[in-house]
Amino acid sequence: MAQDSNVVIDHGKSQWSDLWKKEDYLAIWLGFIIIVVSILAYTTFGPKAEFAEKIAAANQIQEAELAKAPFKTIAWHKAQDDKGKLKGTGTPFGKFMTHWTKTPGSWKTNPMDALIRSEAQAQALNEKAMPKYEEAKAKAEAALAAAVAAEEAAAGASFQDKALNDDASAKIGEWRTAQKAAGEAKSKAENKPYNYLPTLIGLCVFLAAIFGVGIAMMGKSMPAFMQGFTIVFLVAVLAYMLGGQSISKQYGFGAEAWGVVLGMLIANTIGTPKWVLPACEVEFFIKTGLVLLGAEVLFNKIVAIGIPGIFVAWVVTPIVIVVTYTFGQTILKMPSKTLNIVISADMSVCGTSAAIATAAACRAKKEELTLSIGLSLVFTAIMMIAMPAFIKAVGIPEVLGGAWMGGTIDSTGAVAAAGAFLGQKAMYVAATIKMIQNVMIGVTAFCVAIYWVTKVEATDSGHSVGAGEIWHRFPKFVLGFIGASIIFSILDQSMGKDLGNSVMEYGIVRGGTKLLRDWFFTLSFAAIGLSTNFRELAKYFKGGKPLILYVCGQSFNLALTLTMAYIMFYVVFPEITAKI
Repeated sequence: MAQDSNVVIDHGKSQWSDLWKKEDYLAIWLGFIIIVVSILAYTTFGPKAEFAEKIAAANQIQEAELAKAPFKTIAWHKAQDDKGKLKGTGTPFGKFMTHWTKTPGSWKTNPMDALIRSEAQAQALNEKAMPKYEEAKAKAEAALAAAVAAEEAAAGASFQDKALNDDASAKIGEWRTAQKAAGEAKSKAENKPYNYLPTLIGLCVFLAAIFGVGIAMMGKSMPAFMQGFTIVFLVAVLAYMLGGQSISKQYGFGAEAWGVVLGMLIANTIGTPKWVLPACEVEFFIKTGLVLLGAEVLFNKIVAIGIPGIFVAWVVTPIVIVVTYTFGQTILKMPSKTLNIVISADMSVCGTSAAIATAAACRAKKEELTLSIGLSLVFTAIMMIAMPAFIKAVGIPEVLGGAWMGGTIDSTGAVAAAGAFLGQKAMYVAATIKMIQNVMIGVTAFCVAIYWVTKVEATDSGHSVGAGEIWHRFPKFVLGFIGASIIFSILDQSMGKDLGNSVMEYGIVRGGTKLLRDWFFTLSFAAIGLSTNFRELAKYFKGGKPLILYVCGQSFNLALTLTMAYIMFYVVFPEITAKI
């Protein structure tokens, strides 16, 4: 049977050579090579032992201070600050990784500011920011002096005077606030000159080489891929630049959205050159990125927010998928079942990631996947601006607002940004619920594969399909995503909170896997745009059914998630909400 090149995943039987010839497995190998190198760099050959020793010393100070006073003393906080300074990204490997994976910076009026900053420009920025820093620094020093005096007064009474203890605790809190403000002001007065062009050229060569090897192993032309990759990478760089523009940043229109828009503009105006198309390996880029995303889905953090978050993410999501798909088939009469399920999963779970996995499981056409992702990007941009504004306007509590946004906004990055508009508590709840929901990527792909093989295709073709086809259909890269999540959850749990934060969060992830994942995702969106032809998409918009499906499904999702979040966080488990 001839293979349909327009389908997201190919047909076929499983064989051993799939392990080194098929895209799904190659995405896993590439993702895990990056993961293993990052783990070794920050643990066996890295600063883990040194960090552990310093954290143990700081813990001893904090235990002694807690035994001495009924509140967290100045020495306790300074010990905490010492632990916070221990970051893997500050090690030689961390600096190497952050330097060679740089993305263009932010700018206001001159796009070149995103790539090059001269010594004179850096000095001018520092001189402009210095007065505010000096002012903030003086306030922090004064607040510290007041805190020291209050703590000494409390110590003079052997910490037995409640009024003195409360006063010391309050003064220490004011010092911490002033210190944080001074730190933020200092960061704006420490600008340095840079030239990202050599870094971007080196990164382009590196990414072309590692993906080019995979392309060759799949039996495709490596030279053709590497030739076109330069343009895909260039579009990704431009997307980062546009996403870093101050107005774009303000409205949350990031590199992902710009990658699609820029690519589509090129494809549908001057046309994407044919020699670029072999490099538009959308699925290879994003599947590898999704394997790396597994490193950021940690089970212990899922458990920390408790049963309410799990209900919001794991009960609502499957209900919304099923109801939206059924609505599309029975009411809207969607002409394509695969488009229906991909939009339903895209809108219900977590946008592009779920769309890719679901499209592979049901063998959706590539233009159907592109359409779903386009809808998701547009609505994500709208919702991340509109939802925080609405939540503030009607006075919804932070925890409830965070849970609502975490369960409904598609993109993980957009969820965190929207949560930050409401406050730290909302951002924590929103990001954690989105992380819990990300687990549904694998579950959704597995369930869709089973349903499609046993029900949809068996009914449509009139022939029964063997259970083995479920395995053939299942997107194997999801196993890499789940495996990475399990490995990192075990590592994080074994290290404990402080060491996990220093070595895992600010080392292996932020100084390794996440840096490359961001690039892989942006490359994928640039490739989607470059390979998208509006004339091919037009037939799927006939009657506006995809848009109606998305709007109706998302409306149901918004109503059900808000209801479930309120019941779980404020009716059934209010004691958990009180501790957040």
